[in-house]
Amino acid sequence: MTDPETDPKGAEAPRAPQALNPQAAYALLQESPQAVLVDIRSTMEYLFVGHPKGAVHVPWIDEPDWTVNPEFVTEIRKLLLGGASCTPEGPCAPVVLICRSGKRSLEAGKALLAAGLGNIYHVDEGFEGELDDDHHRSTLGGWRFRGLPWEQC
Repeated sequence: MTDPETDPKGAEAPRAPQALNPQAAYALLQESPQAVLVDIRSTMEYLFVGHPKGAVHVPWIDEPDWTVNPEFVTEIRKLLLGGASCTPEGPCAPVVLICRSGKRSLEAGKALLAAGLGNIYHVDEGFEGELDDDHHRSTLGGWRFRGLPWEQC
């Protein structure tokens, strides 16, 4: 019998952040004032598409090269040390990641967990949700579709 947490060669599969729907993520943020909501989309998405109110912007992949931000984990650690810190006596403050549709936030969350951070969540529907049959977003799910607070620059 194989362990679902390992691959066939016996290596551990990467841990995944806990998935939250937009409403559950918003509730967690309301109940835990030390929690940090991090919008990991590109700068263009964050500024022009809109973002959740109160979100901190730390891109996972950004222009001009569209590669993974090599400072991502360090930047998240700085956020935690800047007020929502992890202490030896207690758990890390919750970090909730959000992207467009939940795919990048899942990968970014895995990277944070692999780097030793805990209490990592991701919004499984993202900010805009999946594409509908007409290739439109924000019609099937996502933070904005669910009517949660957001703003645009």
